[in-house]
Amino acid sequence: MQKTLILIPSRLSASRLPNKPLLKINGRSIISQVVKRAKESKLGKVYVATEDIEILNEVKKNGGQAIITSNKHKTGTDRIFECLTKLKNKNVDYVINLQGDEPNIDINDLKNLYKFTKKNNSDIGTLATEIKNNSIYKNKNIVKVITNFKINNHNFPYAKDFKRITNLKQNVYHHIGVYIYKVKILKKFIKLKQSKNEIKNKLEQMRAVDNGIKINVALANKPSIGVDTMEDFVALKKIMEYKP
Repeated sequence: MQKTLILIPSRLSASRLPNKPLLKINGRSIISQVVKRAKESKLGKVYVATEDIEILNEVKKNGGQAIITSNKHKTGTDRIFECLTKLKNKNVDYVINLQGDEPNIDINDLKNLYKFTKKNNSDIGTLATEIKNNSIYKNKNIVKVITNFKINNHNFPYAKDFKRITNLKQNVYHHIGVYIYKVKILKKFIKLKQSKNEIKNKLEQMRAVDNGIKINVALANKPSIGVDTMEDFVALKKIMEYKP
């Protein structure tokens, strides 16, 4: 049976919203919410990769596992690779990179991504959801993925490009920042230099695209709200704490 780990990069020094992993929704920190969702997926053991002792303590206090990593990493993928290396588990086939700032990630979408990636023997898989508000196309804080054909619940097209702002609307979707890698592809990815498009757009997935590594995209049935700003946090907090 193929073995999978879920690794969650998290740090306190986010430029737009410092200390966001420790902000609380329903009395539980954002990072602990993400760990809880990851565990509930039952896709593999879950570890948080962090440079901050405060996050490590928070995760452990809530029954999770965390690994301290370097504070020199330029991307979350570099951070999870160090975590994977420190775990010294040679039997892992897949690594899921789950963002530490998306506490409402849908477990069924995560499971579906895993299923599609294994079925298609894909190098990298990710998620996207349909865009229903035209303002999203011009919102640089919401990453868009452009696929080679229309996504549905039964296919797994390639990502042609990723954009922060785009005038295109055909085969353009709201990207959800979760990835599943074959371990051998993750090892290849972190050895590559950051590409010009990656640096310019601050999108590390462009390193794969620019080096010919294919990323397949599965349709997510529920949008996941990433917390990048205080406005994001307030909006998500209202949604997750709402009691009809």
